[in-house]
Amino acid sequence: MTKTEAIQTRDAMRQAHVIDGLSSVRKALAIMEETGRNALVIDKRDPQDEYGLITIGMIAREIFAKNRNPQRVSVYEVMEKPALTISAGMQVRYALRLMTRLGVEHAIVCKGDTLVGVADLRDMSMCEFRDGQSKA
Repeated sequence: MTKTEAIQTRDAMRQAHVIDGLSSVRKALAIMEETGRNALVIDKRDPQDEYGLITIGMIAREIFAKNRNPQRVSVYEVMEKPALTISAGMQVRYALRLMTRLGVEHAIVCKGDTLVGVADLRDMSMCEFRDGQSKA
């Protein structure tokens, strides 16, 4: 397989939905329900800051399993920051290796310092599967 044939993360990612860290977890859940996404990106507070990430799994562990009120908890109390960030040009197979090695299901995709999307294990695995099917 040549480099031009390899699938890149930009081809397997989804649009990022961004939320402010001061928003309530309830608002994050409403966005997740509306968009059908399991992860949201937390915006940078300033240019020198890093992006954060909140997933449905984090919310389940930190809010519902501990009987906390999602209206009273801010996203920044639950989020992961800094979150794993991968290059939009990284080959999907390498992104999958990195993410599974680190035990994460979602990663922020950036081109330089610009947010371009969110990649997850399912979407990237399905992309690799479809690519393998088309070559078989």
